[in-house]
Amino acid sequence: MTEQVQVRWAQPGDAAAVADRIATELAKPGQKRIAFTGGSTPIKVLALLQGRPLDWSQVTIALTDDRRVPDDHPASNFGKIHAALGDTGARFERLEEGMAVAPFDLVWLGMGEDGHVASLFPHMNALVRPGPTVIATTPIPLPPEAPFDRLSLNKKALKACGEIILVVTGASKKALLDRVLAGDDRYPVSDFLRGYGPPVTIYWSE
Repeated sequence: MTEQVQVRWAQPGDAAAVADRIATELAKPGQKRIAFTGGSTPIKVLALLQGRPLDWSQVTIALTDDRRVPDDHPASNFGKIHAALGDTGARFERLEEGMAVAPFDLVWLGMGEDGHVASLFPHMNALVRPGPTVIATTPIPLPPEAPFDRLSLNKKALKACGEIILVVTGASKKALLDRVLAGDDRYPVSDFLRGYGPPVTIYWSE
């Protein structure tokens, strides 16, 4: 039976601490599966890991979500992650609509100002699919900075993991998280911080 979500705040919660958490995961024996968030934060964290003696050859990397654009498009999360890690020996698992998703050891989530995680928005068009899978989503309205349809792990796929790390910056996002933890269930992130699911560690910095 899935347990009540346990939430803790990492101290410190900056990019260096996230880098240390990823390095710890890579140091564990055997094959690992990690889902990476998109955006600029993972690239900053991966830059901090350059030069460390890390074995990526035992790691399969998927994205929590991506924009439906070519790999060489500036908005492609896959393109950025592959460019950063493509020569490390890591394996990459592309998101394909409707594909079944195996459980992850670690899921790395970011969060938008509206409380969205992955590409699960407060208002969106999305086809509901059973089980841990990849779904197509279209945010409503389309964000002007990224006006694209998306592919996203659904809630069941994101929760099928050993641990979630939620990496956020800024005072406004901290205030939103405080509201959610106090009982506000209006945001997509609420589904991961309240109710039932894997443990969540929040990495927050200004």
